[in-house]
Amino acid sequence: MNEKQTKIIAAIGLFTGGIFGITGSFVSSASFRGLAWGLDGVGLIVASALLTVYYFRKGYDTLAAGFLIFAIGEGLILSSNAADLSDNLSSFAAGASLWAASLIVISFKNIFPKLIRFTGFIAALLFIVVSVQIFSGAAVTGLTKPFPFYAYPFFAATLFGWGWVLIRTNSH
Repeated sequence: MNEKQTKIIAAIGLFTGGIFGITGSFVSSASFRGLAWGLDGVGLIVASALLTVYYFRKGYDTLAAGFLIFAIGEGLILSSNAADLSDNLSSFAAGASLWAASLIVISFKNIFPKLIRFTGFIAALLFIVVSVQIFSGAAVTGLTKPFPFYAYPFFAATLFGWGWVLIRTNSH
């Protein structure tokens, strides 16, 4: 697979993740939500795996590590998407904490535009709050308001931003 194909496939995965992730957050049907979040998770894992290799080959080891952390976190989230939201709080907390860590690692690198990095930092901070709440014993699910529900728009904006940069740039 050449560089252009890698970037396009990764961007499609990021866009798929953002679209189906947000969609799953707004539907009332648990089965449709599970399907939407399943598609979201697979798209994001494919994208982050490709971006791990892509940025590692470019010499951006820290950025590659950020996308590797993201893939691991998304794998934890994906593993509980078809279950009742309150049945896998520890997997959700672990995944959200890895999302936060990856967003921080990726956003610290001066590869993406400042606005995208800013939305990544905001999403990371909100996911840290969610993880701390769950690890402290609170019954916070993927749809609890205010968090993580209001973290998702920042998260999706970051995903869309990453995808946009991949498609629009010839370098990094």
